[in-house]
Amino acid sequence: MPLKTQTSVSGFVASTPMLTRTDNGDARLFIKLGQEHYTRNPDGSFTQGETTFHDLVMFRRSAERAAAQIEKMDWVVAEGYVHPYTVTDADGQMSEREEFIARRIGHDSARSNYTVHRKPRPLAGEAGAIDGPSQASGQAVAARGPNSQAGTATIQPATRPAPAAIGM
Repeated sequence: MPLKTQTSVSGFVASTPMLTRTDNGDARLFIKLGQEHYTRNPDGSFTQGETTFHDLVMFRRSAERAAAQIEKMDWVVAEGYVHPYTVTDADGQMSEREEFIARRIGHDSARSNYTVHRKPRPLAGEAGAIDGPSQASGQAVAARGPNSQAGTATIQPATRPAPAAIGM
């Protein structure tokens, strides 16, 4: 089976996320997404260029979940697609625009510190335990269900040993 891929976008949340309702009652989340741009210099350093701003929207249950978790100035990564559209201003002038329709969004682990809460998992040898990566994809979803929510165990980041402890 081929690898499923989608377009992604990353940046920072430049506006306060706005959760509204569409005409048919579906949740709609609007975020102004900022993207910093850099140019690599011949010496290996980087020069920051202009920051650009883009519209990102989400719909339905995903929008409601994201609205509860995402705040202004959070760094995020989103998966979805670009939707081009045309607008007409008050003078009758038409202009082309685009928005990113996000199907999924989460905090950017390269730029965010966070804690993950998971449901307790069976230990090796217990009923329902997963023996390895080859079983993880199918059995984990079957055991939890495709729409399971976060649980209660807290995953803390690993701590590094002091340099003296590793022979430096």
